[in-house]
Parts: sequence; C-alpha cells; structure tokens
Amino acid sequence: MLSLKSLLDEPRKLPAVPKVAQRLMLSFSDENASFDEIAGQISADPVLSAKLLRLANSAYFHVSRTIASIDDALRMLGFVMVRNLVLGHGLACAFRGTRGIDLGQFWHYNLYTVSAARWLATKARLDADLVFTIGLMHGIGQLHLHAAAPEAMAPVDARLHVLDPGRAALEQEVFGFHHGDVAAELAWFWRFPEAVATALRQVPQPLGSGAFCATAGCVHLGAWRARGELFATAAEAQAAAFPQQVARQLGLTLEGIDTEMPALAERTDGLSSMFD
Repeated sequence: MLSLKSLLDEPRKLPAVPKVAQRLMLSFSDENASFDEIAGQISADPVLSAKLLRLANSAYFHVSRTIASIDDALRMLGFVMVRNLVLGHGLACAFRGTRGIDLGQFWHYNLYTVSAARWLATKARLDADLVFTIGLMHGIGQLHLHAAAPEAMAPVDARLHVLDPGRAALEQEVFGFHHGDVAAELAWFWRFPEAVATALRQVPQPLGSGAFCATAGCVHLGAWRARGELFATAAEAQAAAFPQQVARQLGLTLEGIDTEMPALAERTDGLSSMFD
C-alpha cells in the first residue's frame, strides 16, 4: 500500500535538485542570506547564468534596459524573483524524464498557474512573490508521485486526468493523502518556511479544513484559470467551474477576473525556457 512515508523514507526516492537550487532553497529560511553570496553561487554555473539572463531579458519582465550580469538581474528583478526563477529551473531538472505524465503540458499548466496566481495576489493585496513560489511548487507532489510510484499512479491516471480539479479528492480516496500533502512534505524536507509548506498542502482544497490560507487560495484560483486557457474550455463551462467561495474569501469576482486578467499565454512569454 502506497503511503506518504514510503515516498520520502529513502534518499534514492527523493528528487535530485541541482546544488545551486538546493543552496537557494535553504536561503528561504535564512533572513541573513547575502546578496553577493547568492550572486556568486549562480554565476558559478554558466548554463544556469545564461538561462537566467535570457529569462530576465524576456518579454515577461518588461525591463527598460538589457540585463547583462547576475548582479544586474538581482538588482532589477529582486532577490526573491531571481531565487524563484532558479528554483523553477531546479525543479524542472529534478523531474526531467518522469514517466506517466506529459511534462510539456504539465509545465505549461504550471507557468499559467504561476502567472495567474501572481496577478490575483496583487489584486488581493497579498505577497505576490510568495504566491509565485507556491505556484511554482504546487505541482511537485504530482511529479514526485509519478517519479517514485509510477505503477500505483497508472490506474489513478486512467480514472482521471492528472490536472483535473477533482484529482486531489480521488487521490485522497485511493491513498489516504493527496499530491498537496506530498508537496508539503517535500517543502519540509527542503527546509522551506512553514508558510510555504502549509499553503502547498491546502492548494488543492483550500476550503477543506482549518483556517483559510489566502496564498493557497490564490494558487487554487490561478490553477482554475490555467486549466481553462490551456484546454481552451468554453466560457460557460469555465464559469460553471469557477471556485466562487475561494474567490469570495479573496475579495475577487468572476467578472473582474474575466474582464481584467490578461491572456496567460502572453503573460508567460519567455518564461517557458525555465523548464527547457
């Protein structure tokens, strides 16, 4: 029987995150993280440096001048955003070749979710960078489940698409836990702050139990929007699936989102190279 403990009890089962990303993960819990130290760690990896500079100069960030160095990127984009970009690249590397899941589709969905959730966070007056981090990581539970236990996941995948909004409930029924729980446990293992792990656990079902977590709600709502655009869902069906109670908790409405949020394909222009 697949259990949450069995997914994390052996080092060989855990995703191999690149060393630079590992060090930056630790900085989430380090209030004294040094600008120069972080810049030096990134600069020491020429492939990562080139990718990060390409991202920094992409249409997504609309910078007013060319960003030519890692120091420039940190100053122009901010430490937290640069760290998020490196984290995204590290996660993509860790789960490259995962069986049983369409990684191209999955990362497009993930980027759409991140972009939508960050936009929603600004509207809800939340920490947009923290929401970006949680959005980046919210799908790692699905990836780890497929990497560590592909045989157990195959019959679940046959019943319901991995990106279906009802997927967490099905996993809970079959395994006694869902992919949000797996993502939270990985966050604890990587020593992310409690706020990140708590939100990751609640993203699939933010109204499930306990106090409402607004950052989790933003990512949940962003995922709804991402699925709609990714699968070209008809407007009527998309509206019917709208998480209205979650939106109400955030002070947001379907009409406001539909009329104000830009197309996600445009907002993620350039960011896809993060997952190459």
